[in-house]
Amino acid sequence: MRRPAARRRKPRRASSPRLETEMKHEALRHEIVARCIEMNARGINQGTSGNISARVPKGFLITPSGMAYDETKPADIVLMRLDGSHVGRRKPSSEWRFHRDLMATRPEIGAVVHTHSMFATTLSCLGMGIPAVHYMIAATGASSIRCAPYATYGTQETADNALAALADCNACLLANHGMIVVGPTLKKAMWLAIEVETLAAQYWRALQIGRPNILTDEQVQAVIEKFRTYGQAAETATGCC
Repeated sequence: MRRPAARRRKPRRASSPRLETEMKHEALRHEIVARCIEMNARGINQGTSGNISARVPKGFLITPSGMAYDETKPADIVLMRLDGSHVGRRKPSSEWRFHRDLMATRPEIGAVVHTHSMFATTLSCLGMGIPAVHYMIAATGASSIRCAPYATYGTQETADNALAALADCNACLLANHGMIVVGPTLKKAMWLAIEVETLAAQYWRALQIGRPNILTDEQVQAVIEKFRTYGQAAETATGCC
C-alpha cells in the first residue's frame, strides 16, 4: 500500500523591515498608548498635546507627532536613536529633542512624560515654579520645582532650558507651556506627573487665600530620606501613602 505523499509546506514569507520595527518592544508600545489615553482621561492633558517616551536598548520609543491618542496604535509609536534619527512610518513628537537629551545625559531615566495640565501650566504662564508648599514635593527629589524660561516648542532651546531646570530634580515646568517629569519606569513617571499637577493645584489654591507656608530645605530633605524606606521592600518607588 502506497503512503500518501507528504504535503509540501509553503515557505514562510520573510517579514518586512517595517513590520519588524513595528513589532519590536510590543508590550512597551501598548503601555505608551495606554498611558497617553490615561493622562487625557485623568485630566492632566488634552487633545494631541503632550508626549511620552520610554527607554529601549540604544534609544527610546516616543509618541508620534500630531496624532489623537485614542486613534494611536502601538505600531504608530516611533523608535528613535540617541543620534536623533528615527525608524518607521511615523514622524516622532516635535518635542523629541528634550526626550533624547534627557535619555542621553541621565542614564537613570527610563521614561519621560510631558503634559499640558491645567494648574501646572497656569503657574508656568506666570513664570512661577512650585515651592515646597506640601511635603510631597520630595517625590521629585528636590525642595522646589523650577520653571524653565520660555522657548518655541520643539526647538533645541526648549530642550536646553528643560535640561537645566531638571538638574537635580525629576520635574520642571516650562514657561507658558506645561510640565515635564521623568522616572525610572513609565508607571512611576506617570504617577509623578499626577503628583506634580496636584502640587500645582494646591499651591494655586493656597495663593487665592493668602501666603502659603513653605517648608524648608531641611524639612524636605528629611522627607526624601524617609521615602527611601517607605512602602514594600520589593518596590523601590519614591512616594507616599
